[in-house]
Amino acid sequence: TPSDVEAAEMLRFTKKPVVLAVNKVDNDTREFGAPEFYGLGMGDPEPISAFHNYGIHSLMERVTANMERDPTAMDEELEQLDDTAPVFQHGALNLAIVGRTNVGKSSLLNAILGQERSIVSDVAGTTRDALDTEITYNGRDVVVIDTAGIRRPGQVSKGIEKYSVIRAVGAVNRSDITVLVTDASEQATAQDAHIAGLAWEICRGLIVVINKWDLFADEGVGARYRAAATVRERLHFMPYVPILFTSALEGEGIKTLMDTAQDLWTERMRLIRSRDLQFMLADALADHAPPVVRKHRGQRVQINRLQQVGINPPTFLFTVNDPQLVHYTYQRYLENKIRDTFGFDRTHLKLVFRTR
Repeated sequence: TPSDVEAAEMLRFTKKPVVLAVNKVDNDTREFGAPEFYGLGMGDPEPISAFHNYGIHSLMERVTANMERDPTAMDEELEQLDDTAPVFQHGALNLAIVGRTNVGKSSLLNAILGQERSIVSDVAGTTRDALDTEITYNGRDVVVIDTAGIRRPGQVSKGIEKYSVIRAVGAVNRSDITVLVTDASEQATAQDAHIAGLAWEICRGLIVVINKWDLFADEGVGARYRAAATVRERLHFMPYVPILFTSALEGEGIKTLMDTAQDLWTERMRLIRSRDLQFMLADALADHAPPVVRKHRGQRVQINRLQQVGINPPTFLFTVNDPQLVHYTYQRYLENKIRDTFGFDRTHLKLVFRTR
């Protein structure tokens, strides 16, 4: 479009490395149309689909190739975890409570603690800081973090509230599991999806809580199904997320929330033996062979090995001949195979594809 041409002209004058990404390449027809972007004179276009996570690995390879190495940084090495390696240190579970303003986050914290730890008010934005509270639940240490409500960027005022939102985002970064609190009267909004996307991008565990459900308790079970369906439609990129219903004011659903958080924490710490992973990989390849990638001269990926190299989130390393040959549909198939085989029902899984 004329806007693309104008942007390309402006970038040329910066004399900075430029990587041209062509988004929304969701099918072969659009992929075949990507070469028209050579007309921008920005080098080889990189076809991607952000929605399907297709082509992102290849894109980031090109981006990082233009970055200068930090001489003080240590090399990142993915080492195989085995039965003799420590699974995790028995530290506290960091549970961050996030959401839009005035959805009842502080009331939920008080219901969990059984005491008034946060100020509760009808005025949106009452909580200005991230409050850490240590508790013990079922014999396990838990640090519950109540945060300021996250607003849309244009609605964040200068000063203390802007700093509070930064602290809230930081709380998500240092959490193990994030509890996204929504209002039953509004359910999932675009801003809720934005907050969930933040947790997804940094691979945090996520639980969606529909709070203030006491206002709709008389509508029956069908109302719960409809509300859960609305949330799942909005958070379509995280279909595995647990959805719970609470009333912080009445103290309902709090035990279910804490039990779910601990179960999710245990799931994220699970370690799978390499032998079992190899058997699963063999079955997956036998059931469904990798597809041919047309833009790479009809080649297909060859997967030689699968091993778990990390926990929280569970991270799996696939040793392949060429990571660019991994189609997003086949990556999704492998992820679902791991979920179905080993019972990863509610956590984010991180799949890494590398050459030998």
